[in-house]
Amino acid sequence: MKLTHRKLKLAGAGALMAFALAGCAPQPPAPPAGTPGETSTDNNAVGTAMPEMAMPNKAIAVIHPTKGNKTQGTVTFTQENDGLHIVGDITGLTPGKHGFHVHENGDCSADDGSSAGGHFNPEEMQHGAEDVTMRHVGDFGNITADASGKAHIDKVDTMAKLDGKDSIVGRALIVHGKADDLKSQPSGDAGPRVACGVVGVAK
Repeated sequence: MKLTHRKLKLAGAGALMAFALAGCAPQPPAPPAGTPGETSTDNNAVGTAMPEMAMPNKAIAVIHPTKGNKTQGTVTFTQENDGLHIVGDITGLTPGKHGFHVHENGDCSADDGSSAGGHFNPEEMQHGAEDVTMRHVGDFGNITADASGKAHIDKVDTMAKLDGKDSIVGRALIVHGKADDLKSQPSGDAGPRVACGVVGVAK
């Protein structure tokens, strides 16, 4: 009877020792926490998503004269269902027609406006009239100044946009000294650049 009791005591001590050793064994490392902004496959996980940028629906260009000229004004661009609505008033022109184009670089720093580069032409088309499909995105045709040198603009363009590949935001709006003949390559033989303004997003 004493022997049996002693065996039970030894068995109990062994079980306690095994439990203690198991508690001291190294535990597997916890999985690393995801970094903020990462997408998780856990449907209950909360991620930090980047907000989507809203598409601009209005832009503006303030036109300043190039060296030796007096042409200036303001032009607004509003994205509407039927296209880009262009409205503006420009003064200091000679009476008659003047080429009116968007150029590829939003840079009016050169005295003659040459820093604006060539016509904005992401589709790699030939120069043409504003009402044809084979044209530069920046081909806005002509504006017409009255006897006092003022030109009012109110037209809708179906090619230029305020977002995506054909966006004119950040480009330069150029007014030329002569009429665009709508056919000569690469820019319609519209003469010198008499004014320049960079197109920016408006409220």
